[in-house]
Amino acid sequence: MIFAMEDFAKVERRGKVAILTFNRPDSLNALASHEDCFSIVDALTALERDTSVSAIVITGSGRAFSAGGNLKAMKQRVGIGRLATPDDTRSNYRRGVHKVARALYDCEVPLIAAVNGHAIGLGLDLAALCDMRIAADTARFAASFIKVGIVPGDGGAWALSRAVGYAKAAELFFTGESFGPEEAVAMGLVSRVVPAGTLIDEAVALGEKIAANPARALRMTKRLLREAQNQRLSDVLELSAAFQAIAHETQDHAEAVDAFLEKRPPNFTGA
Repeated sequence: MIFAMEDFAKVERRGKVAILTFNRPDSLNALASHEDCFSIVDALTALERDTSVSAIVITGSGRAFSAGGNLKAMKQRVGIGRLATPDDTRSNYRRGVHKVARALYDCEVPLIAAVNGHAIGLGLDLAALCDMRIAADTARFAASFIKVGIVPGDGGAWALSRAVGYAKAAELFFTGESFGPEEAVAMGLVSRVVPAGTLIDEAVALGEKIAANPARALRMTKRLLREAQNQRLSDVLELSAAFQAIAHETQDHAEAVDAFLEKRPPNFTGA
């Protein structure tokens, strides 16, 4: 099943795995308007509400993952970036790009970025906000805000530093230099590089391994991982105990225990 979300985002389902594609190949999937941002947010919101979805692959159509922001729109003071005054611009980021960053971060479904081509500026930061990343051998990356005299206004200073560590993120942001997929593997940004022609199948296969597990426990595990990035151990322990109390009462937990004791494959229902 394939259906188009408004304008920018296209969604396809493969069983319990959804594929969200940035679908503006003629502009290298650059985000130019608030409608583009809202399209991504709406797609993620709908997929998260669907309890039959256990993994989401995010990729780009054509030869780019996303080229980031639209420089022509910035120059014309329209779209998601610069507007008439600094106050207007600040508000503009909050109601557009920041909503995309929050939607990616808050989504309780595991996110896999399948980086098929250029992931530049905002595009790189969108990938960094996902839980996992796989790159095609055609991928190219750059945290290139500094090259056009701006800062990572999309949360990238938070996301990229957690993906690759502070020192490496600082190097990437301060130089703005581009790098390839093998370098991305070496710094821990992506887990592996695959031929471009097999990228989506590889990402979906990873999603299917994830989706084979109990759906409710999976989403709670992701929430624990997200919260653990910012909380004290004592706070994470309290949240862990609360989530575990819920998990112990699920039918999937009972099924997992029975299947293990009976030496048979489990049949998880998401209940």
